[in-house]
Amino acid sequence: MIDFEELAQAMGELDEDAVKEMLNEVMADGGSQAAKAMEACQKGMDIVGSQFESGEYFVGDLIFAGELMTDAVGILKDALVSGDGGSGTKAKMILCTVKDDLHDIGKNIVRSMLEAGGFEVTDLGIDVPPEKIVETARENNIRIVGLSGVLTLAIDSMKNTVDAFKAAGMRDDVKIIIGGAPVSADACAHVGADAWAINPQETVRICSDWAAQL
Repeated sequence: MIDFEELAQAMGELDEDAVKEMLNEVMADGGSQAAKAMEACQKGMDIVGSQFESGEYFVGDLIFAGELMTDAVGILKDALVSGDGGSGTKAKMILCTVKDDLHDIGKNIVRSMLEAGGFEVTDLGIDVPPEKIVETARENNIRIVGLSGVLTLAIDSMKNTVDAFKAAGMRDDVKIIIGGAPVSADACAHVGADAWAINPQETVRICSDWAAQL
């Protein structure tokens, strides 16, 4: 039986061997506890963030933590995503980090989860202006848009993106979900998005619900 507190601590300490050993053990047992394992990994990432803020960790540690988290998702994703996701593509969607924000660790983790869930993800990268997002949605007939950001100023960029869809007369044609450190229910209301999420599993669940309705 996996000690999930121990897993969280191992992630927080960036102990790659211990993290992967425990995750592989979870999957060897059939993956029934994959969701708990992912929660533990996310808790470990919170530890990493605290260590960075206190000066114990540096940018290189954050990058390594992001890579380790991506690997963790790769190990667990088959058990995290519902079985109906693997057969064919559910829907096309856009994913990006909004203008003036250069962070992509969280976005990349969410992308791998969405792709495992059967989505065809157009990843526009980082620092993406609203106009490019709207243009990509129009040209490719994409109706689900995921906006990511870590900095507080990302909220304004997300709002500008929603406003750009309105200006293009396309707001009713797309569902927009926002995610990242500064995101909350209040932020979602301010931005004018349709939903917000604080973890990859929730993002996949919401987008899957939308895909089933489109």
